[in-house]
Amino acid sequence: MLKIMIFILFLFPLCLMNNFYWMVQGFLFMISFIYIMMISYTNYFMMISYEFGCDLISYGLILLSLWIISLMFMASESIFKYNNYINLFMFNMILLLVLLVLTFSSMNLFMFYLFFEGSLIPTLFLILGWGYQPERLQAGVYLLFYTLLVSLPMLVGIFYLYKIIGSMNFYLLSNYLFNLEILYFSLLLAFLVKMPMFLVHLWLPKAHVEAPVSGSMILAGIMLKLGGYGLLRVMSFLQIIGLKFNFIWMSISLVGGVLVSLICLRQTDLKALIAYSSVAHMGIVLVGLFTMSYSGICGSYTLMIAHGLCSSGLFCLANISYERLGSRSLLINKGLLNFMPSMALWWFLLSSANMAAPPTLNLLGEIFLINSILMWSWVTMLMLSFLSFFSAAYTLYLYSYSQHGKIFSGVYSFSGGNIREFLLLFLHWFPLNLLILKSDICMLWL
Repeated sequence: MLKIMIFILFLFPLCLMNNFYWMVQGFLFMISFIYIMMISYTNYFMMISYEFGCDLISYGLILLSLWIISLMFMASESIFKYNNYINLFMFNMILLLVLLVLTFSSMNLFMFYLFFEGSLIPTLFLILGWGYQPERLQAGVYLLFYTLLVSLPMLVGIFYLYKIIGSMNFYLLSNYLFNLEILYFSLLLAFLVKMPMFLVHLWLPKAHVEAPVSGSMILAGIMLKLGGYGLLRVMSFLQIIGLKFNFIWMSISLVGGVLVSLICLRQTDLKALIAYSSVAHMGIVLVGLFTMSYSGICGSYTLMIAHGLCSSGLFCLANISYERLGSRSLLINKGLLNFMPSMALWWFLLSSANMAAPPTLNLLGEIFLINSILMWSWVTMLMLSFLSFFSAAYTLYLYSYSQHGKIFSGVYSFSGGNIREFLLLFLHWFPLNLLILKSDICMLWL
């Protein structure tokens, strides 16, 4: 793992030089492709160096991080064009990438916690430094307080584990089974807020609406996956107590998913709609994960990766129309079929991925999740059917409202996309539909 880390660290000097923007992005794609070649089909930790290693769960998420951050450079061309503190921006992004790769490749629970919290800081700088509206300060405070308040108990829980076992290695921890209520709650709460679970999700739409496009992409693509990844790691030694308490989070998430879907149906802001749909999707991931069944855990992992690509692509689309029209309101972004006909196909493809149409990876994830949740209890059928229905409903609302209708009277022109934008959307959509052909990576790692 250190060879990948050192490769990324060597990009820091390039960030501080002028006119190296596209070169850094090219190098990031190069790292991604090298990393794709390094895949190992085992569920053991491979590539171990010091405290860092990588099994198949980390592998998928590190690859997602590399990919999304490369695409963030591509999406943030306006920062490059208007020279909006470009070197600082690049530095911030590479720092974020370093912290994310370290988070996903840590084999030590405490190191994981350290980088897990550390990745919050560059994200905060992204929102505060490159956000659009003056409310971004409030959004930053929301983000910080929601996530930091619940992560202190987690630190205490980690130290308690160390005191009992004398090791914090994930591999060794999974040999133990704890039956302590307070340990369970202290370890889980931090991840539930990060996911975010319904009731503690308010920081997410706030942060998304205020963040620049790169901030939204990283939040939707990777930040929400940190919570899921943490849960996958700690549930292995909290199984017994999980049987007692998991149903609480599952019922909150199922009901919350339906409520959030209803909230989606009355949004007028493009970004807010996509952000709330993320909450609904991560809710179903959470429920599947807490069933602690094979198909539930595999399905939640698959949907995490699929949602990372799909949601990130939708935020790119919202930003493309924002750059043309200067607004994210659905009342102004309507009739885009007449205004940007070339983008309508991408809106269609990514919207259909968002409502889990075949042949996307989302479909595979949702099939596994729905199977596992119904295996757990048939009572969940009611909420699950609502969730699936409304998921399609708000996606169709987003697509039909933005593409059809009479064009806003203030916009009298026709606008094509740039090659850069088409490539950006293609690189979100292509892996999403290609990965289903190689879905054994998502399924065979347990």
